Amino acid sequence: MASQNNLGPKRLVVGAHYGLRDWLAQRVSAVVMAIYTLILLVWFFAAQAFSYDGWVSIFAAQWMKAATFVALLALFYHAWVGLRDIWMDYVKPLSVRLTLQVLTIVWLLVCAGYAVQILWRV
Repeated sequence: MASQNNLGPKRLVVGAHYGLRDWLAQRVSAVVMAIYTLILLVWFFAAQAFSYDGWVSIFAAQWMKAATFVALLALFYHAWVGLRDIWMDYVKPLSVRLTLQVLTIVWLLVCAGYAVQILWRV
């Protein structure tokens, strides 16, 4: 009978990852943002003109626009995992928690759409 209660070291954990995927996603997104920051700093300090035109020239290349968008997507996903964890840990009423999660998703999607507009308008 003890083997049927799924307790102890022989417990079946199929389907539950206990946060490993989200933990890993936050670490990977942090690495992506760090690499992008280094690229941006090197490019910026290697530029001759510290002006608006110099700043615009950094983002004129399509690869830089794409790299910026990937870094922003990493930032948005990083923020989503962190905020979702905050909502799950500290907001107990289910309706309030779900409302906050939906508002967070909408806000992050709007930010992503605005980022696309800004990047490809330059």
